[in-house]
Amino acid sequence: MTGGDRHGGHRGRGRGGWEFGGRGPVGRPLEQGDLRWLTLDLIAAQPRHGYEIIKAIADALSGHYTPSPGVIYPTLTLLEETGLIASEAQGPKKLYRLTDEGRAEVDAHAGDIKAAKGRLAEANARFGGAPAPELVRAMNNLRAALQVRLSKGTLSTEALNAITAALDRAAGEIERS
Repeated sequence: MTGGDRHGGHRGRGRGGWEFGGRGPVGRPLEQGDLRWLTLDLIAAQPRHGYEIIKAIADALSGHYTPSPGVIYPTLTLLEETGLIASEAQGPKKLYRLTDEGRAEVDAHAGDIKAAKGRLAEANARFGGAPAPELVRAMNNLRAALQVRLSKGTLSTEALNAITAALDRAAGEIERS
């Protein structure tokens, strides 16, 4: 996988190595054009900043895929250039809202939007939905413990071996569960 490690780097990809519209281990998460319809639908519901659109899509996929700014902002630019949305500056951010033309487009393509939302829900189901809160807590505890230990300075060979052995044992037990 390019652009990240096996646990999902975010250099233009979602977790698990997905590119928006790209192929992954369980098929295409969304079809070409879905991002356009989802973005218009989100803005139709309420004016939003680009980051809020990214977060809404990530939340709809339980955080298993996060569209990159390099995908969202060009879509917003295209929608604005075609007159479907308009933006207003709010400090360093832009707030996007639907125009009358955009409202007509949303109404005319309600079926396309419904289909895109359906594919989003199907992709979330393939990803397995949101992890249990206990699992999220445990993953955060592990991350925090590693950060605390690494902040204490250079690891000795013995400490490095102990930590990697513990992580490898945990990974093995998780895979066997």
